[in-house]
Amino acid sequence: MDFEVKDSEFYLSDVIGNIEKYYSDKLSVTGTAFSTGDYSNCLLRGDVDRLEEVLQNIIENAIKYGDGHSISLSFSDEENCRLITVTNTGCTLPDNELPHIFDSFWRGSNTGSQQGSSLGLYICRRLMELMNGSIYADTNSGCMNITVVCPKQN
Repeated sequence: MDFEVKDSEFYLSDVIGNIEKYYSDKLSVTGTAFSTGDYSNCLLRGDVDRLEEVLQNIIENAIKYGDGHSISLSFSDEENCRLITVTNTGCTLPDNELPHIFDSFWRGSNTGSQQGSSLGLYICRRLMELMNGSIYADTNSGCMNITVVCPKQN
């Protein structure tokens, strides 16, 4: 697969504003609580459209595989990067499967009858690598956390 990434600078608030607008409306229909933590705006380096695509893909997975109670975004900083973590409740993925979720065509044992191409998180990882960022996942207290590491503009 060939992915095109346009390198530019953009404000975090532009991406998060679009995500909040779309998912606040969408998730209010399903009764899923959606929240965005406090963050300070900053200038990021990468492709604004591709970062939005990555976050949408992660949230769509949270909708598909979570329990429908809540999805949240939180923010932190590490070195010269902004970390955006998408957390959803109801994670049933066993810990031993967690290292594989970014592999192409791999499906977890928690997918059940849910349809999918098994490429979404693989594509997210690839896009983040092309933007000099990264992505990782962990589970904690029945929640899935997927964190996107975005380089800040120097």
